Amino acid sequence: MAHSLSANKRIRQNIKNKARNRWRLRAMRDALREFAEKVAHGTEQDATVAFQKVSKIVDRTSAKGVIHKNQAARRKSRLNKRLKAKFQPATK
Repeated sequence: MAHSLSANKRIRQNIKNKARNRWRLRAMRDALREFAEKVAHGTEQDATVAFQKVSKIVDRTSAKGVIHKNQAARRKSRLNKRLKAKFQPATK
C-alpha cells in the first residue's frame, strides 16, 4: 500500500486510465465485429461504411496509446484486404 500522497494519486489515476483503455478496446472490438458481420451478410455499401467507422476507431485507439500505431496500420490493412476480396472482382 502506498503511503505518499503522490503515490496514492498515481494509483487512482492508473485505475481510471485502465478503465478508460478497456472501454476503448471494447469499442474497437465491437466495431470490428460489426464490420465482419457487414462483410459477411451486408451489401458493399454497408461494409464500406462499417470499414470507415472501424478505421476511425482504430486510429483513435492508436492515437490514445492503447494499441501501437503499427498494430493499427496492420489491422486496417487486413480489414481493407477482406473488404476488397469480398466485393471486388478478381482480376488476372
